[in-house]
Amino acid sequence: MEIYNYEALRDGREIVKGKIEAEDVQDARDKVRKLGFTPTKVYEERYTRDSKTGTTVATGQMKALSLAEKIELTSTLQILASSGIPMIESLLFIENDAAKLKIRLVAKELRTQIMGGASFSDTLAKYPQQFGQIYIGLCKAGEDSGELERTLDRLLEILNKQSNIKGKVIGTLMYPMFVIILAVIIVLVMLMFVFPVFKEMFDNMGKELPWITATLMAIGLFLKQFWYLVPLMLGSVAAMFIYLFRWEPSRRKIDEWSLEIPLLKDLVQYSNFANFIAVMQVAYDAGVPIVECLYLSILTLTNYTLKEKIDSATTLVQQGQHLSVALRSTNSVPKMILFMIATGEQSGRLGDMLLQATRYIDKKLDDIVDTLTKMIEPLMLIVIGSIVLTLALALYLPLFGSYTD
Repeated sequence: MEIYNYEALRDGREIVKGKIEAEDVQDARDKVRKLGFTPTKVYEERYTRDSKTGTTVATGQMKALSLAEKIELTSTLQILASSGIPMIESLLFIENDAAKLKIRLVAKELRTQIMGGASFSDTLAKYPQQFGQIYIGLCKAGEDSGELERTLDRLLEILNKQSNIKGKVIGTLMYPMFVIILAVIIVLVMLMFVFPVFKEMFDNMGKELPWITATLMAIGLFLKQFWYLVPLMLGSVAAMFIYLFRWEPSRRKIDEWSLEIPLLKDLVQYSNFANFIAVMQVAYDAGVPIVECLYLSILTLTNYTLKEKIDSATTLVQQGQHLSVALRSTNSVPKMILFMIATGEQSGRLGDMLLQATRYIDKKLDDIVDTLTKMIEPLMLIVIGSIVLTLALALYLPLFGSYTD
């Protein structure tokens, strides 16, 4: 039996779309007619195999969910599952009543697949780009163990944690980014509109301008004449930074350097391991083998250097090494987390100690963000003050020179 997409007419006017399981196209058309519709288009749903993961992926046009949308979908599913409502009915409710169209379309696609005989986790596995391997892997573990409701609750915790960490990091970077943008605007306004006004006055003095004044004056006159180059230059700089952070060789170097700057190193480490340990704890409690827990957890790491080191530790665990010993060999995991994992292994309470580790990381991450915020404010004041001082000196040094003569 294959799954076929169909488009049909209801009462000769209304267009309806759906999926149906059938032996072949003709059988699918007959089944559509039995539903009371007039089929206009029937075609087989095609699947491709993901070369990286080896999973079967539907080639349909299901759109990827944002983190907030994934949280909303998972939260609703968890609430309905905890109320004893079957998965198909839960998805039907979301399909009809979800606030966002994208979520309704995803729920409809999932419900259609499940009604065709697939399990919830198998259906998710067909859409790895939309849900991600972590989401799919944990749902499969929960479904296999008969604890899907509890797994959805844990997934919701992970998604909320990821959202909180993302918010903390973005919040920390927002202030310096705002200051940098403001500084660029101030410099451009001064160079393009203020410095050219003083040109005639400085020329009338008949004296050679200080080098800083002459340089900024030349730049200002050039930018004023070729003003259309300003957005091009700013766009080019922005594009260059985006490219550097997306191009793998440069990104690897940036990730390596970020682990050498003292306070930034702590932010990168703890923000990465917050998701890593959270996923490991949920997967371990769901009964996933420790090596598979590591493979799922590695997917959360965004730093290439940390990912490579933890990947090497996973190989050691596969060879029979204890988790804490393997992680210690990477010299990348904070010592307190290693101590908790080692204690959990020795006492047979690894799941509980991983939960304690997530709480420790959350507190540590809050402290790091607070420290960074307190450090960034005076640094930004120094940057703005230096820019203002440089511009002021460039304008007033020629005047001071005329007064001393």
